[in-house]
Amino acid sequence: MLHALKGGRSALSRRRLAAAIALALPLPAAFAQGTTLDPVMVTAQRRVEDVRNVPVSVSTLADEKLDILASGGDDVRFLSGRVPSLLIESSFGRAFPRFYMRGLGNTDFDLNASQPVSLVYDDVVQENPILKGFPVFDLEMVEVFRGPQGTLFGRNTPAGVVKFNSVRPSREAGGHFRASYGDDDTANVETAFGGPVGQNWAFRFSGLYQHRGDWVDNARLTASGGTNVIRKNAFEGYDELAGRLQFLYEPGDSFSALVNVHARSLDGTARMFRANIFQPGTNNLVSGFDPETVYFDGRNFQDLDSNGASLRLRWDMGRVTLHSITGYESVDVLSRGDIDGGYGAIFIGPPPASGPGFIPFPAESADGLRNHSQFTQEFRWESRDWGAFDWQAGIYYFDEDLTIDSFNYDTLANGIRNGNVVQMQENKSWAVYGSVEYEVSDRFTLRGGLRYTDDEKDFVAQRFQSPIGAGPLGPLTASPSDEEITGDLSGTWALSDDTNVYARVARGYRAPSIQGRLLFGDTVSVASSETILSYEAGIKTNLFGGRGRLGLTAYMYTMDDQQLTAVGGATNFNTLINARQVDGQGFELDFEAYLTDSLLVTFGASYNDTEIDDSALGVQVCGSGCTFLDPVISPAIPPFVPATVSIHGNRLPQSPEWIANFTARWGMPLGDGELFAFTDWAYRSEVNFFLYESAEFRGPSLLEGGLRVGYNWNEGRQQVALYGRNITDEIVAVGGIDFNNLTGFINEPRRWGLEFSTKF
Repeated sequence: MLHALKGGRSALSRRRLAAAIALALPLPAAFAQGTTLDPVMVTAQRRVEDVRNVPVSVSTLADEKLDILASGGDDVRFLSGRVPSLLIESSFGRAFPRFYMRGLGNTDFDLNASQPVSLVYDDVVQENPILKGFPVFDLEMVEVFRGPQGTLFGRNTPAGVVKFNSVRPSREAGGHFRASYGDDDTANVETAFGGPVGQNWAFRFSGLYQHRGDWVDNARLTASGGTNVIRKNAFEGYDELAGRLQFLYEPGDSFSALVNVHARSLDGTARMFRANIFQPGTNNLVSGFDPETVYFDGRNFQDLDSNGASLRLRWDMGRVTLHSITGYESVDVLSRGDIDGGYGAIFIGPPPASGPGFIPFPAESADGLRNHSQFTQEFRWESRDWGAFDWQAGIYYFDEDLTIDSFNYDTLANGIRNGNVVQMQENKSWAVYGSVEYEVSDRFTLRGGLRYTDDEKDFVAQRFQSPIGAGPLGPLTASPSDEEITGDLSGTWALSDDTNVYARVARGYRAPSIQGRLLFGDTVSVASSETILSYEAGIKTNLFGGRGRLGLTAYMYTMDDQQLTAVGGATNFNTLINARQVDGQGFELDFEAYLTDSLLVTFGASYNDTEIDDSALGVQVCGSGCTFLDPVISPAIPPFVPATVSIHGNRLPQSPEWIANFTARWGMPLGDGELFAFTDWAYRSEVNFFLYESAEFRGPSLLEGGLRVGYNWNEGRQQVALYGRNITDEIVAVGGIDFNNLTGFINEPRRWGLEFSTKF
């Protein structure tokens, strides 16, 4: 894998780091004899099963490992690269994560953008991308199911599912408290407590507060070429508050009801877009780049409030169990940012009237969800104790209404509003599905299922004010609809009591999408449905007498009519397109083992090779002066019409070929407790930011590491620890804005902190 790490001094330092990690690990002739791994139980097939028996590529994060990765106060993006084939990024700050799996994702930043990776939180699908940013706290487990989930999960799951499972209420009283403080006034406080209420009830309350102080200065260039700070500690702070209250009612074994009410409030900073951070002709950051300084003349903020509830009912009726899952979600968000990443413009005067670097025109905009509601209902029947034959069947309903406001502002005229577009969308979808499982023999099991989905959208967009003088427009409407049959078929062979192999074929689907960002364009674009056919085979085995386990999967897929978003470009207009075909192939590896009684290591890796196969497909290139590398279909017509280039043969955006992760936990008894150390590392190779390829808008390979050293006592119920995130302080661009200048945004810098936790 190290051959993929290219690039001079940076590559050399990574090789040395990898070698140091490898040499630090003891390689005993015999593994530990006393410590074994607990079985991992997952719900990839909507039943609780040992992960070894599930014919799907699955990874999980739970317990101490999950708590440690979340300790730095980051949002859900801390999961990126922590399991094979999963990447998460955002150009919208903490509010709007974009998930990618096996290279499949969506770079669209519109507030009605759909994604091919579905996020399911406590059995309720979170369709809108803003909902997918709900904080991660008091979780039992994070499960990642790779590949099309064509039968049992709805909706829009051609790439896979990320599933969050909260800790449920219990009849046993207890809870925990965790508090940390670190660099940049970063504070995390998490608590959870619960227990019985009366004879048949139990409750659990979970709460999270996160705070970070502003740590990025706002500055201007001086006539002599220096920097003058006009406001110290101006940006990048936030206050996040989230809570969850659950009530469990269990009058007996035949019925249960679980009520879940949750809410979130975020007051923070929008994404920090940084003008001209790329050296022209390369993707290197400019000499002297300072992560702690920006040059803004526009406003920057982000306000978000969301709330939701769910009711999960279960009836055991002899040989059949009926599940009902009712969910409601609503979110209100407004995010405003200085998109050009600099101040002034070249036409308002000689330097330093604008900067840093070339600022052709100001760009400041905001997007918000004024109204949003999502209602889902699912009924699912599953067999109980039917011997060699088991089955599941269900119906699913989805109903979402939203109103999006898009604004533009004239930064040079004191930020007055000069653009306003409203988009409204109603989306209704329903599905019926069925799945069967048959034990052909003690060693061989067949599973298969089908799902029928019907999806309808009604969309209207209207421009009331144009920032470029084009005048009002609309209303423009679109009403795409489609129906599809998806499903999967798999076989699992038990080679021994410890080793299973499986093969699976699956078909997935994503419903049509609509774009109506009319601030800089005059048309509504619609992308038709995409479908995927995927083949995979794998092995899952327990090793070393239960002290280790390994999962290895190889896959290949063909996606027809993949929905892609041509983002930005010289006209700064998002346009939906369909690629005739996209091909992907690769593998995923998960390994975990006790090398000694006191040393637990995990290792994960994936190779994802994606390629757009559409010789007729082209997109407009950047308007920022970037060095594009694709063949030209039609040349630019200065000054306003950019070149169009072919993207045939390009890999998908934000799709690294390699993802790898490594953790090691070591502990030793000390006094009445344990002294321990934990380190974690995540690597991803280079990525393209856009559909076209350019020298500048490419994210270099990125390796981030964490460290935690601490002491726990009272049988592990109390702990104090020093932690560090991105401990090598590696800073690279992780995204860009391509219509104005060579604007980019970066990953999180190094942070250290101290944490105390207790269980009660």
